Formats: sequence, structure tokens, C-alpha cells
Amino acid sequence: MVVDVSKEKLILNKLVCEKKETIIVQGDMIVPDSKPDILSTLNTSEIVSIYKKEVQNGRVRIDGNVNIYIMYMADSSEDKIRGLNTSLDFSENFVLPDCTQDMRAELETCIKQIECKVLNGRKISIKVTLDTSIKVYASEETDIICDLKDSNIQVLKPMHKIDSLIGAGETKAYIKETINIDTKDNLAEILKCNLKIVNKDVKISYNKILAKAEVEIKIVYLTEDNQIRIVSANLPVVGFIDMQNVTENSLCDTCYQIKNIIVKPNSVEEHSIYVEIEMEISAECYEEKEISLIEDLYSTCSNLDYNKRSVTTISNKMKRSDTVNVNEKVNIPEIVGNQLIDVDVTPTITKTTKSNSKITYEGELGLNLLYSDDKQEEMNSKTATIPFAFTLDNIENAENLENAPIVEVQTSNCKVEGGTVNCNIDLMVDVGLQQNTNIDLIDDIEEVEGEDSGQDYSVVIYIVKKGDTLWKIAKRFRSTVDDISRVNGIENPNKINEGEKLYIPKTVRASVNYV
Repeated sequence: MVVDVSKEKLILNKLVCEKKETIIVQGDMIVPDSKPDILSTLNTSEIVSIYKKEVQNGRVRIDGNVNIYIMYMADSSEDKIRGLNTSLDFSENFVLPDCTQDMRAELETCIKQIECKVLNGRKISIKVTLDTSIKVYASEETDIICDLKDSNIQVLKPMHKIDSLIGAGETKAYIKETINIDTKDNLAEILKCNLKIVNKDVKISYNKILAKAEVEIKIVYLTEDNQIRIVSANLPVVGFIDMQNVTENSLCDTCYQIKNIIVKPNSVEEHSIYVEIEMEISAECYEEKEISLIEDLYSTCSNLDYNKRSVTTISNKMKRSDTVNVNEKVNIPEIVGNQLIDVDVTPTITKTTKSNSKITYEGELGLNLLYSDDKQEEMNSKTATIPFAFTLDNIENAENLENAPIVEVQTSNCKVEGGTVNCNIDLMVDVGLQQNTNIDLIDDIEEVEGEDSGQDYSVVIYIVKKGDTLWKIAKRFRSTVDDISRVNGIENPNKINEGEKLYIPKTVRASVNYV
């Protein structure tokens, strides 16, 4: 006979598979006839775009490109510094046997290294190394038995806090802006372009998510009178994602992925630069639920058959944010007497250490310094690193939490004093924390016929052994925790002592079967 039960729905966001790969993107660039020969490269900047991501059976395919700006020293008496721009396409198939086309993929791609080798005055060989991480998730809706409607069945059902997936969605956002430069400047060409996504925020109303951020863009350009200038701007990006049952109390993770970018000067008379960016914004939302999960059960008067299955879900999901200040001096003797034009700062986490209540991160800031003489006729670049560290405190069960730190440069102020560069850098740190929890679920409970495995009795005396719990003893003798506690005057059922004598009230003894 099937046991009458009460159920609750739970949506699990299961990590099916993950993979890290290094992608090599290579190509040659020919210097246009309109530009002078190249002597050496001075500086590069790169922007990665992923314009297609497709989950297939057994694999995930991505297509993208790397937009590259090269600043170079020209073989010319008039034009000392010039710039080149090219785009290298790439495709990659991640072999993931467990994934299917109905699953979702999360992708993280960053540039590890770029090499530009001058083959001759008109040709450059380019090699870009991309570090890529991909995670594939599947949503599974499952029914959880939370209660039984049979007073003879004893259940062990502790409370669990579980983050149930509400839903996942995505949208596209577009930026079309004109960035004005100084009206005194007649722009000749773009030498360098950097961008990053900052000031991310999420607003949730009923059934709708508003994701907003800013694209911080910095452009180094050359004027017609051979002066190097810098212009920067923060461009707003906004996207709306419809999602049923999401509320302002939901936990929401967002991801921004550049799909395409165009940066080009307008006519000289307009003194401006046109920027167009296509972006994909994705979101996953969770609801924290307190659920009584039945971990074990038995009947005092009949035999039970049931199935047990194990599932992995997310719990203890949270976010922590902090600001870290790095104030260091970097010794660069070559910069004495020169002018600092631009500094790129790239943060990287190199080590993570977890303990009971805190997580410590160690990393380094990669500096790429561009400097010149006072007339900007001679240009050079130099790299350096600065170590940094920060700690998140007061985190319960920290050593068992998965963590995903995102470190962004909020402000950067670098000044030259003699042969030293004084760097004052503020970092914004956002860390997503969660625990992947394995839970056992019980299904298909039935009362079945079975043979009596012992004689009837009214009471038995039992000596508590090491590892015993009141639940285990009650289940063994087909009694109940409440009856044993009452007969023996036990105030705290969770505390019994080894060697203690217990009186176990009982009426019938039978066997329990489960598969």
C-alpha cells in the first residue's frame, strides 16, 4: 500500500560539468600602405568579444574575436608614433560528454598573454593566449517529500536551508554613443583602447529584473600634429529580463558578455569618436527555502519499502563586497626625466586560503606603463607588478564554501617622482559564495507484508554504545524517540551517554526493507 505523503517542489541548479582550456589565436597583420614601416611595437590593448555560444550534445561551441590595437615606433623622420588596429577571429569546441543542448553554459574568458613579432617593416605576427573557463548547468525540478500522513511512521527530518532556482534568463543591450574630444585636437588615429564593466547593480521587481552597469572606456589617440592624448568616458548599459516569480527578496547573479564592439573616429571636424557595443546580460535568480527533508524513516507496526537517491544542490548562497587600497612605490630608473602617459592596471588572484571563518586572497597588480620624453618623440613601455592581499572575515563554514572573487580597479592614481612611480590604487572586490550540498531524498514509500523477525515484548533494557543516537536505538527496536525519552526521563533527546542504561518500550518487532 502506497503511503500518503505531502510534497514540495524544488528546482535544482546542477553543475553538470566544467572545463578549463587555453585558446591560442594567431594571425598576421600587414601594415597598410598609408602608414610608415614599423620598427618595433610599443604597446598593445585587446578586447575579447564572444558573438556566439552554443550548447550542443556532448560539446559547447564558442565563436568570437580579439580586437587588437598596436602602438608602434615608425621608421619615419616625421611620424615617430603610429597605431594599427586589427581583429582576429577564433572558434573553439569544448568536448563535454555529459552536456546536452537543453543545458546552460557560463563562460569566462580573459587574455593571458599577447605576443607581437615584427617580421619585417610591413608585416607583424600576432599570437594571443586566452584562458577560458566553462561551466555547464542543468535545471532539474524535483518533488521533495516533506511530511507523511501516517502516525505509525517515525521520520527523521532536520531543517535544511536550500537555494532553489527560480529561473535563468538573458537579454541583449546596445550602446551607441559619441565621445567628444578636445575641440583643439584634430584626431588622426586611435592608438589604444581599453574597456571594463564597472558599477554593476541589480534591481528586482515582481517578475522583472533590471540589470545596469557602466562600460568604462579609455582611448589613447594621436592628433594630426603628432600629440598623444587620452579621453575616457563611462557609458551606461541597461537590460531588462523577464522572469516569473522573482521578487525583491530573491538572490540574483548577473553576467555581462561583450558580443561585438566598434570604435572609430568621426570626421576630423566633429572632434569625436563613435562607440558601438553589443552586450549580452544573463541572470540567474534563487529563492532561499527552509525545508524539512526526510533523511530516515521506519514504521512501528509494519514494514516499509522506499527508494533513496542523492542529489547535489546549492545552499548558503551569499555575496560579500569590500574595497581594498593598494599604495606602493615601484622603482623604475628608466622613467627618470620622462613623462608618464598612461598606466594600465590588471588585477589577478594567485592564491586562496580558507579556514573556519575567513577566506584570504593573495594576488598581484600587473602594471603596464607608457612613458615618453617631453616632446613625445620617443616612447617606451615598461611592466611591473605589485602584490596585494585581502581577507573576508566572519564567514560561517568558510572552508566548505565555493568562492568566485571578482576584483576590479575602481580608481588608479600613478605619479612619477624621480625614478619611482607612486601608485595609489583602489580595488573593488565582489565575492560570490555558495556551498554545493549533497542531500539524500526518499521516494516511493510503501507499506509491504513481511515476516516477523522476533517475539513480542513489552520492554527491553539496552546499554548505550559508542556512536548510538536515540533515533538509531528507537529504529532498531521499533519504538519511538518520544516513548524512550518519556520512560527514561530524558530531557534532551539529542544527548545520551555511552554506557547509559535505557528502558525501551515495544509492542511488535519486524524487519524494515529499503532499496
